[in-house]
Amino acid sequence: MSEPIRIKTPLSNGDVEGLKAGDRVLISGVIYTGRDAAHNRLVDLIDRGEELPFDIRGQIIYYVGPTPARPGKSIGSAGPTTSYRMDPFAPKLLERGLKGMIGKGMRSQEVIDAMTRFKAVYMAAVGGAAALIARRIKKSEIIAYEDLGPEAIRRLEVEEFPAIVVNDIWGNDLYVEGVKKYERL
Repeated sequence: MSEPIRIKTPLSNGDVEGLKAGDRVLISGVIYTGRDAAHNRLVDLIDRGEELPFDIRGQIIYYVGPTPARPGKSIGSAGPTTSYRMDPFAPKLLERGLKGMIGKGMRSQEVIDAMTRFKAVYMAAVGGAAALIARRIKKSEIIAYEDLGPEAIRRLEVEEFPAIVVNDIWGNDLYVEGVKKYERL
């Protein structure tokens, strides 16, 4: 097995062009959190021509609703949530420059097409490893929609956050390719 690819945010077109479905990555830098309620608000801002609460260009959004932090910790358990709930909103965010998304589960064809068109990737974080993932989050700060509780948008500082590229900018899908590889004829 090859070594993981280390990437640092914000991501450029060149960064995502170098990633292929199946690549293991370790992400360092800043990533943002958001789930469907926050995504709905972001798209409403875009539709009204208003500014987003953070510069989305080159960024990664992690689909997570973390648990409260224990004393001395930056965040609680932080496992990925199912990504399809963000599918209605993702194309507009990708068009604005979002370069990466992290979650679990498959994406719609519309989102896959938008990733190809706007050069972005979708990565999976390992479900069931929420406590281990939280150790890679060094700092957490709510930056928007505090009223959403765990679904508020957070700015996370991460160090070697582990993920696997599922969908790359070339239209490849690790979930589809994985099934084909092990399918019995």
